[in-house]
Amino acid sequence: MAYDEALADELREITTGLPGISEKKMFGGLAFLVHGNMAVAASSTGGLLLRVPPERTEELLAEPHTDEFVMRERTMAGWLRIDPPGLATPADIDRWAQIGLSHAASLPPKQPGPT
Repeated sequence: MAYDEALADELREITTGLPGISEKKMFGGLAFLVHGNMAVAASSTGGLLLRVPPERTEELLAEPHTDEFVMRERTMAGWLRIDPPGLATPADIDRWAQIGLSHAASLPPKQPGPT
């Protein structure tokens, strides 16, 4: 399944004009990065993949339509999946995106790799 283009467009609208924003196809979805740090993505399996402060993971998992992000049978601390029912309105999408964008902006910028 390809990522949800409408969701990606919503994320693009939210992130337009923010400093350090870039887009990158990752994990079959479309990710939005802040200074090279992934913040939020339209997931290839539907919904959002979201980077969150690790210390808020349990708190945010208590909210409806959230789940741990699992990669290669390992849960990833500081990463959540937000299922489509949790993204019913533009305000829902914006709220989740802001959590990821804020956290990614707080991280040191990624250093460019060797050319």
